[in-house]
Amino acid sequence: MNKLLVITVLVALLALNAESFRLAREAEEEQGTITKVTDIVKSYYDSAINTASGYLESIKGLKLEEKAKNLYTDTTTVLSTYAGILNDQLYHNFYPQ
Repeated sequence: MNKLLVITVLVALLALNAESFRLAREAEEEQGTITKVTDIVKSYYDSAINTASGYLESIKGLKLEEKAKNLYTDTTTVLSTYAGILNDQLYHNFYPQ
């Protein structure tokens, strides 16, 4: 009887210890509609940002910023010259000597 009691206690202790080593299962959470929508929006946003960054890097490689600055300075120089000529012509048309 003593042996049976000792064996029962040892088995009970073993069972309790074995259960404490068991890893808790993580139940798969069902995603709600809002979670799915936000995940989709986040993925679209991330892909748009990555695409735009790629385009910016390719544009920087073409040195378009420098070309645009040069075009602006050339255009303003030409337009200021022709604006001065037009101003002189109009002045002499309205105020002849």
